[in-house]
Amino acid sequence: MKQLMIGDFVDTNYLFFTGKGGVGKTSAACATAVSLADQGKKVLIVSTDPASNLQDVFGTTLANKPAPVPGVKNLYAANLDPEEAAASYRNKIIDPYRNTLPKAALDSMEEQLSGACTVEIAAFDEFSTLLTDEDTTSEFDHILFDTAPTGHTLRLLQLPNAWSDFLETNDNGVSCLGPLAGLADKKALYQKTVEALANPERTKLVLVARPDDSTLIEAGKAAEELEEIGIRNQMLVVNGVFERSSDDQTAIQLEAMQQEALQSIPAYFGDKPTYHLPLVPYNLTGFQALRDLFDPEALEMIEEIPETEPIKLPSISEMIDDLSAKKQGVFMTMGKGGVGKTTVAAAVAAGLTDRGHRVLLTTTDPAAHVDLVMDSDSGDNLLTVSRIDPKKEVEKYKAQVLENVGEDLTEEELAYIKEDLESPCTEEIAVFRAFAETVDQAKDAFVVIDTAPTGHTLLLLDAAQSYHREVERTQGDLPESVKQLLPRLRNPEETFISLVTLPEATPVYEAGRLQEDLRRAQIEPAWWIINQSYHETGTTDPILSGRAHAERKWIREVQESYSRKTCIIPWQADKVKGLERLKTLIK
Repeated sequence: MKQLMIGDFVDTNYLFFTGKGGVGKTSAACATAVSLADQGKKVLIVSTDPASNLQDVFGTTLANKPAPVPGVKNLYAANLDPEEAAASYRNKIIDPYRNTLPKAALDSMEEQLSGACTVEIAAFDEFSTLLTDEDTTSEFDHILFDTAPTGHTLRLLQLPNAWSDFLETNDNGVSCLGPLAGLADKKALYQKTVEALANPERTKLVLVARPDDSTLIEAGKAAEELEEIGIRNQMLVVNGVFERSSDDQTAIQLEAMQQEALQSIPAYFGDKPTYHLPLVPYNLTGFQALRDLFDPEALEMIEEIPETEPIKLPSISEMIDDLSAKKQGVFMTMGKGGVGKTTVAAAVAAGLTDRGHRVLLTTTDPAAHVDLVMDSDSGDNLLTVSRIDPKKEVEKYKAQVLENVGEDLTEEELAYIKEDLESPCTEEIAVFRAFAETVDQAKDAFVVIDTAPTGHTLLLLDAAQSYHREVERTQGDLPESVKQLLPRLRNPEETFISLVTLPEATPVYEAGRLQEDLRRAQIEPAWWIINQSYHETGTTDPILSGRAHAERKWIREVQESYSRKTCIIPWQADKVKGLERLKTLIK
């Protein structure tokens, strides 16, 4: 796998960067845009990511129309705000009903149109309008998009063209199809966009991952989904590959861990161009830092890290002490994929049993379940581990939904329902119902759950309760366990939600959005947990100590802008397995 160079992009008009949050999509896209502009190409970079830090990277304010980027000749940028577009779209659909429907029905509609699917479809609408505007696109040699649409969104937009009629007569409730209600008149526009995406002579899809198992697997899944709908012109970029230049213990462990992960790049990418970008010892903000990303010699000129005062934050052990004093309750971890929610939940469960509490740990991670159950060294029988299999829960939930939709649907209408059930919302609803049943069984103990529902899901379920049907997808009453859990989750004396993040831009911004989402549901997170911090390891490796210094900005950001209580966990070299290893982590 060779290092990515700017010459690998020069033959392509459109570049779409995609990947999980926090893998470095924006950095890779911005570095590519600056380098192409330096070569005399006229370049436009467009972000449709609600968590985008494009403005921070360039150090300038951007609008939703292309404008020159000060400091780089030939470079233009636009920051399309999908949240704003989604709000406008939501109002457009709901306003005609404001004086005719009861408040409970309007609340249901509004919440239905407040999820991630609405935001993504609104974002797609924004960049479709831009991409198909030939007056704009013809001006540029290259147009780069920071965040490509998912396969799920593209499949939704390719469904047969009868959305409006279906939605007017459908009384089952929908999640993703709700946002499509007013888009039928743009079918031709979207078809043109999908054709542009699938054209290998003009477009390249850049799947960005980190050298770790979870993001590589995710990239493989996304790539296969997109290939199914004709988008085969793909390349993989593994960002943040570390090459150590010291015998620092953290450096040795990180290099070994990454190399192991790189051996398991999904077989799907076997015949696709695959590149890497190096782990750099600084935040990728400012034009010189972006230019250096493509310069192999730049890493050899690492500046000396200035002496700074240590940032003192509580440890996870202190957070567990705080929780232990409550005697019982529900503890949930929440955060985007890859930040370590399951490990944190398992560590908190181990810490509470160590302090003499009875604990039920409910996890969606099969590995965590097996490792904890197989580990019999606790001796006190205070910890019970139950596992929820998301795949099984989703299949059970889908079967229930399809059973309830009735036999009078056409094949096209059934296709809408089935595609709607491929939404990430489906898994969240299905798993949450299973969580609720588990929590309902636990009395006088701590229940630790390794993935909290979003505020959007809770509000959907709450709206369903008040409107006498589950507006998400099904007819009928909510399960009693869900009804009882909703008020409990809002009680800060009973439920303690922690937001887990990494000390980097995108995970912090995304956790901030999750916090806003929870606050809409009248839930205040109890703690923010900053996980996998090089700052806490005391590393002396030149690159890693640079990373540690760069983390300070985001640690301060969490402390000062987001969190009431914050704790921090050092970077861990290996997968945390077994109760004794978990207890070591929390000490």
